[in-house]
Amino acid sequence: MWDVFAVSTYATVSLLFWFVGLIPDLATLRDRANTRIGRIVYGMLSLGWRGSAKHWYRYESAYLLLAGLSTPLVLSVHTIVSFDFAVSQIPGWHATFFPPYFVAGAVYAGFAMVLTLAIPARKFFKLEDFITMRHLENMGKVMLATGLIVFYAYVIEAFFAFYSGNVFEKYMWINRTTGPYRHMYYMLIVCNGLAPQLMWIRRFRTSSVMLFITAMFVNVGMWLERFVIIPTSLHRDFLPSSWGMYHGTMYDWSMFIGSIGLFFFLLFLFVRYMPMISIFEMRTLLPEAQPHSAGGEGD
Repeated sequence: MWDVFAVSTYATVSLLFWFVGLIPDLATLRDRANTRIGRIVYGMLSLGWRGSAKHWYRYESAYLLLAGLSTPLVLSVHTIVSFDFAVSQIPGWHATFFPPYFVAGAVYAGFAMVLTLAIPARKFFKLEDFITMRHLENMGKVMLATGLIVFYAYVIEAFFAFYSGNVFEKYMWINRTTGPYRHMYYMLIVCNGLAPQLMWIRRFRTSSVMLFITAMFVNVGMWLERFVIIPTSLHRDFLPSSWGMYHGTMYDWSMFIGSIGLFFFLLFLFVRYMPMISIFEMRTLLPEAQPHSAGGEGD
């Protein structure tokens, strides 16, 4: 029930935030459409936008309100998702640090995915003037900061397993490091804990290739984190008679691969019919990037 309210609210506000931000650009596409179908579709999506002062005032008010709602929702939804694990009695899940751990992990994985998508798009579509190296470097810094929080959570998890005196928690951590899924755990530490440490070096933070490689390590590491949290804690619980192994069925892997395919399908569909970079925001920033003087070189 918690997830129903948390995820549905988060999805609704995110969808509205995304759509409202597109309204001025949809109006631009409506005015520049070469086909009647394009003008009709973009005209309906732009909701009658004409660029008047009243439209801009309402737009900025709604956009600011949705931005204010989205920020605490990021904290609430991942905190509530972490409660699904933390309120249980399963060793490895029953932990008080899960809420900040999940929030930091969400930001960590989110910035890694943005880098994964932005760097190839920047290269293939010649967007270097819009997505600058400063943007990529700052994303690398955020990824490093949140990665340190996540890595700290891994250390605290091991510390609590022994400090708590709970034999089940202790066995859970020993099973993670020496059991049949130990390779997953060590790969997780390498991908999420060690690889992002390259971002301390400015030469790597300002290299799109190294940023992309690091982001791919984080993407793999975050998937491994979910795998380590869920099957590793469940496959050997309190009763040895219920122990087992999980490798994923054909249907599990098909759904996983299919979800990746659906994501890229929707991404390419968006890139084809919508602006990748906000048009009106670029128009707003363009005068700021121009020289203050409109005269010639002699002025």
